[in-house]
Amino acid sequence: MFFSGILSSRGPSPSPVRAWLVLCAMSLLQFFIAVDVTVVNIALPSIGAAFDVDGHALTWVVVAYTVTGGGLLMLGGRLADLLGRRRVLLLGTGLFGAASLLAGLAPCFGLLVAARLLQGAGEAVALPAAMATIVLLFPEGPCRSRALSVWAAVASGGLVLGFALSGVITAHWGWRWIFLIAVPFVVIVLVAALLLVGRDRPAAAGRPSLDLPGALLLTACPLLFAYGVVQAGGSGRPGWLVPCVLAGAVAAGAGFVRVEARSRDPLLPPRFFAHRARVSANLTTMLLSGGLSTSFLLFTFHLQDRMGIGPLGAGLLMLPLAVALIAFATFVPRLLGRWGARACVLAGLGFTAAAMAAIALVSSLRAGGAAMIPAMLLIAAGMGFGLVGLQYVAVSGVTDADAGIASGVQRAADQLGGATGVAICVGIGFAPDLHPFDPFLAATALAATGLVAGGVVAWRMPVNPPPTQTPTKRTTGRAEGTGSLLMTGDVADRTGRATSPRGSQCCRRNLRGLSALSTALPRGDFPPEGRPSPRPSSTTRTNDRAGAGSLSTR
Repeated sequence: MFFSGILSSRGPSPSPVRAWLVLCAMSLLQFFIAVDVTVVNIALPSIGAAFDVDGHALTWVVVAYTVTGGGLLMLGGRLADLLGRRRVLLLGTGLFGAASLLAGLAPCFGLLVAARLLQGAGEAVALPAAMATIVLLFPEGPCRSRALSVWAAVASGGLVLGFALSGVITAHWGWRWIFLIAVPFVVIVLVAALLLVGRDRPAAAGRPSLDLPGALLLTACPLLFAYGVVQAGGSGRPGWLVPCVLAGAVAAGAGFVRVEARSRDPLLPPRFFAHRARVSANLTTMLLSGGLSTSFLLFTFHLQDRMGIGPLGAGLLMLPLAVALIAFATFVPRLLGRWGARACVLAGLGFTAAAMAAIALVSSLRAGGAAMIPAMLLIAAGMGFGLVGLQYVAVSGVTDADAGIASGVQRAADQLGGATGVAICVGIGFAPDLHPFDPFLAATALAATGLVAGGVVAWRMPVNPPPTQTPTKRTTGRAEGTGSLLMTGDVADRTGRATSPRGSQCCRRNLRGLSALSTALPRGDFPPEGRPSPRPSSTTRTNDRAGAGSLSTR
């Protein structure tokens, strides 16, 4: 009787029990996708030993996942608009589960990298639909705020626990189980989605077209660039390979710009570049994320390769980083109003640069693993100050018309910047054919150069970005642009302009710390609370699928 009552309630007015069961299932998916971001770091040396692969080639295990996830993120949101949330959720979740199984059983390194590519694609397809499902199941106000708080807490917990879980799983079961452990839970999510998520309604007229060429070019550009950089540090390659691949990356980037300028529904409308503050914030995000992502690999390589610490010990030594990250990400939003976003961003860049210097010093002295803890604390401070401040600027002044594109681009900039930074800093730094320097010194020098460039951009970033124009009425069932986590479905709650004062207050109270925490981590969830957007609170919304394509987490 209990389950029959839940299942019979599928429809436009779902029961509270079914809504929270769906939230549990979607949060389970989010948890394992979040774990998959950090769990692989501690296992990299074991993977390298199993396949006889050196450090610069191991960057592909990280880069393949983050590039495809970031490049296909906005496409995943569009798919939810065109095909329906339930179909796309099942498709993306199934792809992620199958890719996890393939990664765990991969007999060679090339197949493991291919599986990681598919994992990133599965995440990019599944999470926008999962987030849209949650937002549209819970009405605006306290219920939705509580649901999003649970979602953020689960994501943050997965990212933090990934370090420790990686050490435990790799030490006791082997590195393959860091991928295989997710498979049965993915099956549970698929069954729950089939039973609990309502069927998709017929597609309405006027839905956006699918900018598939733009999405493929956006993914191909960083992939080709990363491949060219990694191959440049290898040996036994043809002399023409690297120049041709890098030229292909440039051609893909130019092709993306051309396609977006001519597309009827572009992933990245050209008008986005007219907002100087957001462009500066996203460029700085890419440079900061490159340094942060590089630091994780340097921690892992130093602890395990140089110090000989096992996976379990390395995972436990990374816990101070996770705990400090929670503390900084919760504390920084309180300083945002006092210092201003630009001061927080510059502080984050400075902390990260100091951390890279500490990594270089400790590695050159070949000090023990405990000597890396100060660098870990500095990295946590850099993430807490830098990414929270950048996310605030990246979504400042958004309206219902451009909220999706602003948040989606910021999320993609974070992931693609991290992947590109790893490819450059680790791919070149750990390539002995390119330079005679210590690989840790070379990698940290490259990362520090990017951070200095980010500091220059952030210093010139406008403090108070100008507001954009607000349309008087929405005419379609989506926000322009895709890839936003909750910008379209819950922007009124987030900015404090909800029609219900009680809902606004509850949202401010519940999301103040958790939103900042999730965005400070490599795979955050929703932007930190900022100042209210200068727009009317009476913006109209259409059908219950409005903004489904604008919801994403990466």
